[in-house]
Amino acid sequence: MSWYLLFVLTAVTFFNRYVFLEPKTTIRMPNFALYMLKYAAPCLMISIVSPVIFFEQGEWKGVWANSYFYGALLTILITCITRKLLLSISLSLVLFYFYIYVVLF
Repeated sequence: MSWYLLFVLTAVTFFNRYVFLEPKTTIRMPNFALYMLKYAAPCLMISIVSPVIFFEQGEWKGVWANSYFYGALLTILITCITRKLLLSISLSLVLFYFYIYVVLF
């Protein structure tokens, strides 16, 4: 990645965050845009995490012996049950590493 691209991406990110998150700016978004933005973070997380869960070096990992898949399922289950972010992250990490280092050995 070149320095030019890095600085351009930094400027775009700063501009977007400043314009839309600064309370003193006069730019207001329509209600439908605010409603759609509620789904932006989950969609972004799914698009980032899905290749990590299901692919390794461009090859399909499968499902049955895939510890990342079980970790993702447990994380979804724990999050739906507890509805607490820190507790969900902590429990899912403990169970994921338990599965990798205890169950698989």
